Amino acid sequence: MEITNKQIAEYTESFTSEEPDIIKELVEASDEDLEYIDMLSGRQTGMLLKMLVSISGAKRILEVGTFTGYSAIMMAQALPDGGELITCEMNEHYNRISEPFFLREPYRTKIIQKLGNALEIIPSLDGTFDLIFLDADKVNYPKYYRLAKEKINAGGLIVIDNVLWDGDVLNRKNRKAEAIHEMNEIIRDDKEVEQLMLPLRDGVTIVKALN
Repeated sequence: MEITNKQIAEYTESFTSEEPDIIKELVEASDEDLEYIDMLSGRQTGMLLKMLVSISGAKRILEVGTFTGYSAIMMAQALPDGGELITCEMNEHYNRISEPFFLREPYRTKIIQKLGNALEIIPSLDGTFDLIFLDADKVNYPKYYRLAKEKINAGGLIVIDNVLWDGDVLNRKNRKAEAIHEMNEIIRDDKEVEQLMLPLRDGVTIVKALN
């Protein structure tokens, strides 16, 4: 399903700030190494994340699902000195692509990558976070959201990518679409948050924790 008219999508992207050079390098490295790179956050979602970090004043971020590091670097660009971004990824191949970029300045002092199952990593993390970005395996989205709720500060933001899943949330004919729709319902019925779902690329939801 075409979520947004292709010409409108291209037009809006053309009026969105360009990606920094390091991101262009990362996209090229990802494309050379992988058969598909459609899991990259993309220019508009990346800029949205960067702006949310900047506007909210977030100092501590948790990312669930690194892929090759696009969104982590975009968010880290807006972190202040002393800020921290912890990103979780299970796939060692993706880690081999992201690591050289994460080791560059100033990211090497801002980004901490943890390899393993995020469902086990998140409960083991100390403290809470100002912003949490969910973009990992979709079947576990309801579990990730519940864990994120336990780790987000009052007033903090939870941002979730792929909440429309190419429109499949409407008919829910596969497990991933069913899980995403279940999470969408959980968020809708959660009286402890305010939320905004946007038809940006494959759908992005922004959740604000009220307490």
